[in-house]
Amino acid sequence: MTLVMFFGCSFIAFGPALALYLFTIATEPLRIIFLIVGAFFWLMSFLLSSLFWFIARTIAGDQEGQASRYLLITGVLVSVFFQELFRFAYYRLLKRASEGLKILNPEEAAPSMRLLAYVSGLGFGIMSGVFSFVNTLPNSLGPGTVGIHGDSPHFFLNSAFMTLVIILLHLFWGVIFFDGCEKKKWHTLALVLVTHLLVSALTFLNSRSSVDLASAYVIMVLTGVWAFFVSGGSCRSLKLCLLCQDKDFLLFSQRAR
Repeated sequence: MTLVMFFGCSFIAFGPALALYLFTIATEPLRIIFLIVGAFFWLMSFLLSSLFWFIARTIAGDQEGQASRYLLITGVLVSVFFQELFRFAYYRLLKRASEGLKILNPEEAAPSMRLLAYVSGLGFGIMSGVFSFVNTLPNSLGPGTVGIHGDSPHFFLNSAFMTLVIILLHLFWGVIFFDGCEKKKWHTLALVLVTHLLVSALTFLNSRSSVDLASAYVIMVLTGVWAFFVSGGSCRSLKLCLLCQDKDFLLFSQRAR
């Protein structure tokens, strides 16, 4: 049963991200590079967050109770700010790289910023998901019984579904964030930061009520719809795609084969 739980939670958390990688990125070497660089930028934000946490814990000492909780909340908020700061830094890097490619080879079309936003967002999400779930997932192999002390018996499933939400949200945030930077809509960047802070704050709620997970999924759906329209989608294009009547999509599928 523990082995089933391990693989089940793994596929729930990382299955959609793996599918997106295999079908949209793995066939293009340049996209793989941008994905890895995006993951590296998230790691850099994580490193600075860890440094802040180490310094704060050293200054505060071994405190318990409310002081420790406030310190944890502050650490999470600072981590969110670092992640969005490095997302902006990665956008600036990609912008300069795209302009450099145009100068060096004007005849070849450079990757669109929407594509780069999608790839970088997936890189951020995969690395974030790995680090948020890497310590929890091995514990599902046992030994022990989840919920024996009154905790939620669905702890591993809730963690897997929350990891999935975080990965997809980073993808959507990347698309929305880059579009806001391109169009200089700074309120869009602020909304991305606010939703990121809100989802992070939801993790402090009692996991037994599943309110945090349900709220996170609502935010994910709304953010996904926002990202869909930001990236050029419309109700008509969605209808054509679902009915397999989108000629551009069908031609792209034939070329891919």
